[in-house]
Amino acid sequence: MATPDFILKLREKIGHESLWIPGARAVVFDDAGRVLLGQRADNGQWGLITGILEPGEEPAPGLLREVLEETGVVAVAERLVSVDAVGPTVYPNGDVCHFLTLVFRCRYVSGEARVNDDESLAVGWFRPGEFPALMPGHLESIEQARNPDGAAHFRS
Repeated sequence: MATPDFILKLREKIGHESLWIPGARAVVFDDAGRVLLGQRADNGQWGLITGILEPGEEPAPGLLREVLEETGVVAVAERLVSVDAVGPTVYPNGDVCHFLTLVFRCRYVSGEARVNDDESLAVGWFRPGEFPALMPGHLESIEQARNPDGAAHFRS
């Protein structure tokens, strides 16, 4: 899993202490209503395509960059689905992260879904009811994204 340079530089200063990191999650639907999923290389689990936003990067374009880099799929963001605090996540090396995760409903534009970098073991389109076991919170994100005109979800 490629860790962004800005996080590596922070880790040099703070070690394994908890970091608050901006992240994004894509619920990409194709014209048949299937959802784009990837099997992560770091933990073997299936989930939506996610990414860490670079400092100053706009969330929707940053997420679409991640989708293209990881899967070869070009998508457009249609709406914000939810804003969630996720974590803590503890990595095998002891790093601790909390994520501010922005979930976007996205629409497929072009490209062939494939493993396009070293962050995924597999990538594919799945129909509802045929999803593999998903990472925590990912099925909820898909359910919240189903309605193209739905309101954004916030926890209170």
